[in-house]
Amino acid sequence: MKQKTHAAEQTEEHAQSRSMMQEVWRRFKKNKGAVVGLCIFLVICVLAISAGFVYDYDTQVVGGDVTQRLQSPSWEHPFGTDEMGRDILIRVIYGARYSLSVGVVAVAIALVIGVSLGALAGYVGGITENIIMRITDIFIAVPNILLAIAIVSAMGQSTLNLMIAVGICSSASFVQISRAAVLTVRNNEYVEPARAIGSNSFHTVFSHILPNSLAPIIVQATLRVGASIISASSLSFLGIGVPLPAPEWGAMLSGGRAYIRDYSYMTLFPGLAIMLTVVSLNLVGDALRDAIDPKLKK
Repeated sequence: MKQKTHAAEQTEEHAQSRSMMQEVWRRFKKNKGAVVGLCIFLVICVLAISAGFVYDYDTQVVGGDVTQRLQSPSWEHPFGTDEMGRDILIRVIYGARYSLSVGVVAVAIALVIGVSLGALAGYVGGITENIIMRITDIFIAVPNILLAIAIVSAMGQSTLNLMIAVGICSSASFVQISRAAVLTVRNNEYVEPARAIGSNSFHTVFSHILPNSLAPIIVQATLRVGASIISASSLSFLGIGVPLPAPEWGAMLSGGRAYIRDYSYMTLFPGLAIMLTVVSLNLVGDALRDAIDPKLKK
């Protein structure tokens, strides 16, 4: 009888979740800036995915024609060419693959680490919670860029290590948010049946508590992708991010700074790509926050 009641409650929860998602989407669509931001981000994603099929990496992305070097923007080269005669438009489009990949994978790593530790701290409490939160406080106290530099320097320069470093630096915020979300819902009525039928703590947290705490985590993840792209670009600008000659946007900024006085377009277009991507993600994240909880809207 208890199992039937529990199944009925789960069905009701799923129906309520579906209805809530529809309501969130309805509110989200009312925000014109967010819709524009979503469209911009989707276009960037499509360009990033298609770049590998349209352009040849060896000849068009990293290989160049020195006879075409340092040409200003024209019909043939809309974004101009760099010091090696490579088309900057092609490199910016192809570079989206690196920047988006690093941003998304880094946030995925941060989600796994942060949500797991935050849920554990919020559900178990006691000394476990104190240890996790004090370590989190230490990570928050250290500037992310310095911590990322230390991690990459220790692990070695590679794209994977860059993702891990940025992900670790981003995990502290997810620990705080997931802990707060779990504390909010862990004593709600729908959690009691799971405990009554003998579900273990792991199953209770990941099957009943976290699914009802996802809203703030999703919003934070959206915003952190943009922040991770900036962090990765900063490290590449310093020369310890994505290894050369990959056309990562931060590395392109670094390569163009020596020519910024006479050939400013070499840094203008990679910078605009970073700005458009991050702004579009922030617009989407802010709109999601307002759509999920309209009371937070000012």
